[in-house]
Amino acid sequence: MAIGKLFVGTKVRALRESSKATQAAFAERIGISTSYLNQIENNQRPVSASVLLSLAENFKIDIGSMSGSDSDRLLSALSEALADPVLGAYSPSLQELKLVTQNAPGFAHALIASHQAYRRNSEQLASLDDHMVRSNAFGDPTPYEEVRDFFHFVDNYISDLDLAAERLATSLGIPDRDAALVLPTYLESQHGVRILRSQSGEDILRRYDVASRALFLNPYSPTSTRTFQMAFQVAALEMDKEIDAMVQRTNFRTQESGEICKIGLRNYFAGALALPYQNFLAAAKELRHDLELMATRFGASLEQIAHRLSTLQRPGVKGVPVFFARIDRAGNITKRHSAAKLQFARFGAACPLWNVHQAFETPGRIIRQLAETPDGARYLSIATEIAKGSGGFNAPQRRYAIALGCEVAYAQDFVYADGLDLSNRLAFDPIGISCRICERKSCAQRAVPPLKSRLTIDHQRRGVLPYQIS
Repeated sequence: MAIGKLFVGTKVRALRESSKATQAAFAERIGISTSYLNQIENNQRPVSASVLLSLAENFKIDIGSMSGSDSDRLLSALSEALADPVLGAYSPSLQELKLVTQNAPGFAHALIASHQAYRRNSEQLASLDDHMVRSNAFGDPTPYEEVRDFFHFVDNYISDLDLAAERLATSLGIPDRDAALVLPTYLESQHGVRILRSQSGEDILRRYDVASRALFLNPYSPTSTRTFQMAFQVAALEMDKEIDAMVQRTNFRTQESGEICKIGLRNYFAGALALPYQNFLAAAKELRHDLELMATRFGASLEQIAHRLSTLQRPGVKGVPVFFARIDRAGNITKRHSAAKLQFARFGAACPLWNVHQAFETPGRIIRQLAETPDGARYLSIATEIAKGSGGFNAPQRRYAIALGCEVAYAQDFVYADGLDLSNRLAFDPIGISCRICERKSCAQRAVPPLKSRLTIDHQRRGVLPYQIS
């Protein structure tokens, strides 16, 4: 098993403490000396392949979970926070950042949270006008950002909900039986809930009337949307005790954040019920992640399929590590998760060279891109535009794009890699994460200078940009 230098002291210590073992007893069980274990736990020495295998054998853990992408996400978020000009000339090395994220992840999270609060307050102050001042509309920290980060840092996988949803799906025969037909019967027989059409002109996807135990659904919504809303109602009726306990453990700063998280957790259960883990993972492998074929097989939308692929992080049976994002026409990332090395910017718009923007120019098509980030990592990225509307010709349509991709090492698992020259480095488009932290000096699409670079202004010379990056 080939691995690089892997420093996982925090995880090894947590595993030992959860086993209630002393260092001496733990070291003896995995066949190493106590001094070596002490050095591993303090990240003074990397863990070897033989130790990893011993940990997996003795404690029934997934080796991949010891070297998962959570540290990459934390490292990326911390690096972006420390790139802010408010910190002046201080520029930590990659080794310093790794020491913090590996040895003191709690401290790293706290620093990122502090930076987020600073950014929010700065942006609020910058956008205040007389009306806002008169109305005292300073606002609280953004609950949606807090909840989005909660899912981001748990790897977008909620084990208890996923397993419970899969058990229920198995008992109902999903996906062999159509969830759109099974769930109405289940809701009525188990909970006395009737499925009814919403009233004409009622602009909703779902409305549940507690008194009459009636679930009203928009009859003009796609079948996949109505199925998802029924699965959501099952979560609300059967899983709220567990979900409440999960939210209590997160210690969100505001009640609003907690309520939004409850919605997110119910959504998670709904997706896991309609697209049960083992069946979905097997289909992804069989169909080579063909989104359209998977959507047809499971009666789901392309977005639901892509989103579910980003949650396949169950220890021991993980799917291909993918990144997933949803972007509006202004370039704002409204939904994001990455189990791959690629991490999305937390502030600002997405890189304009990323093919997700091109998706708006080619509606109805799935477009492909081979891309390389400034750190030399290479990716296969696919993107397509999604249009959602209900209510006929005069009803407004929501348009956005979704992107899904993986590191090029996994590209052969995707049908979208067929015919692409993965070995030709020139075939990869140079993209970044966000202009404010991108290191590329000669990008013609740059919107703003990088935060940490000095600029040179030559009054006698003008290139594509009105400045040069030192």
